[in-house]
Amino acid sequence: MLKPVVYTDHANTVLLDRGLNPASVERVLREPQWIEPDRIDPAVVRYFGAVPERDGRYLRVAAVETPVNFRIASVFLDRRARPK
Repeated sequence: MLKPVVYTDHANTVLLDRGLNPASVERVLREPQWIEPDRIDPAVVRYFGAVPERDGRYLRVAAVETPVNFRIASVFLDRRARPK
């Protein structure tokens, strides 16, 4: 069973402001091309994946996994992201 995904107020705001699709966010979260730990908060993991509908740019999804869900903290198209 897949854990549900919940969005913080900040994540919801940036989704709207940046015209990002929640389906793309959840796809990157569940099937990332690569992941990295957050440099500041060890509870946060950064998930990266190309978004074909955005010319293949990479989406960065910052999330915290809890025992019951994934909490999306922030999301944006990362111009500097490159696969490892």
